[in-house]
Amino acid sequence: MVELNTVLYVYLLSLVPSFEGRYALLTGVALGLTPGDALLIASLGVLTLSLVLPQVLYLIDDLVRRWDNRKGLLGFINRFYHRYIERTRIRASKYMDKYGFLGLIIFIAIPLPGTGVWTGSLASFIFGLDKKKTFLALLLGGLLSNAITYMIAFLIS
Repeated sequence: MVELNTVLYVYLLSLVPSFEGRYALLTGVALGLTPGDALLIASLGVLTLSLVLPQVLYLIDDLVRRWDNRKGLLGFINRFYHRYIERTRIRASKYMDKYGFLGLIIFIAIPLPGTGVWTGSLASFIFGLDKKKTFLALLLGGLLSNAITYMIAFLIS
């Protein structure tokens, strides 16, 4: 019998930037979940992020930009955020410029650190994709990333 704490832990891990569903899935199996259960929980995390991030990213951006020219922790967060935006713009532009919406899905689906739902959401924000298309790209890309991880870890090996 799987403990609720394990399910909640895996779900919360699936919401963490760069960790997201693909690594939460593997962690869930390591903690005793079946691969199918871990995939389902990780996919719920992808759904949650796909619904929430496009709505709150504008608020996060506005808040962090208010910290321009600050010192200390707020200044550090502001500088980190701006560097992250620039790295995301560079990484995602080769996919977005060439393939547009489909490129964003591919970029999100690549199960490597620095890609995924969080970075894809930021890329969508940077490139001005509307919220409905963003939701669809985040959901499809995140689920594909989970599926790729699942196949590599449990079907191919």
